[in-house]
Formats: sequence, C-alpha cells, structure tokens
Amino acid sequence: MVNAKIVGTEKEYQDAIFIRRKVFVEEQDVPLHLELDEFDQDAKHFVAYDGDTPFGAGRIRTIEPSIGKIERVCILPSYRGKNHGNLMMQCMEDHAQANGFQKLKLNAQSHAIPFYEKRNYTITSPEFLEAGIPHRAMEKNF
Repeated sequence: MVNAKIVGTEKEYQDAIFIRRKVFVEEQDVPLHLELDEFDQDAKHFVAYDGDTPFGAGRIRTIEPSIGKIERVCILPSYRGKNHGNLMMQCMEDHAQANGFQKLKLNAQSHAIPFYEKRNYTITSPEFLEAGIPHRAMEKNF
C-alpha cells in the first residue's frame, strides 16, 4: 500500500533522509552539506512508503507567522510519473492547512514548475541557481 505521512519516529526520519540523499546528493550531485542543513532540526518532515519501502520525502518549515516553506520534495526515479509527487504534496498541504498556514512558498527546480503549477502554485521570481540547479520561487495561498 502506498501512503505519505508525517515523520513520527527516528526510523521514519532516517528513511526520509535516505531518500533525500539518493535523489539530491547521488542523482543531482548536490553537496551533502547543502542538502542536510540547519533547518532540518526545526522542520516537519514527511515520508512516503510503498508498503515498508520508502520512496519519497519532503519537509515544511515555518518562515513567518502563517507562512510555510515546502522544501526537499523528492521521489525516487522508479516511482516518478505515477502520481506519487501529488500524494506527497497533498499530505504536506493538508498538514499545513490543519496547522493554520495561509500561504506556502517553495523553490521549484525549473523542470518541475509545470507540476507545481498544476497544484495552483504561481511563479514569484526570475530563475536563480540553488546548489547549481536552476529554480524559480513559487507560492500558493489557501
């Protein structure tokens, strides 16, 4: 069974970090010291599973009262194109709304902009580099 959830145990946290390392560090060559940062301590982490096998991760952190920032959203390559990114985002957005966030911001890798636009995020910046990868800032109001 495929599901996404808020990280509640150390094992789930380690599963989320494992997915982030696989996607961002190994696949996209993001330096580990940029991928795992000081915000991990305070962020709310999420992980997606296929049975007991983790395949997706993400986090939300509060950046201003009632404004959250979605970060580190990733899905293993073998799970992409199967609507699992939407599952991950829906889980994080549901959590954000339940916790009083009125706006979510994110920095989308440029190739992923259409995915986020389908989820009603709008572009709010010109393209910029983050960890050497082109991004655009986006946001969504609830």
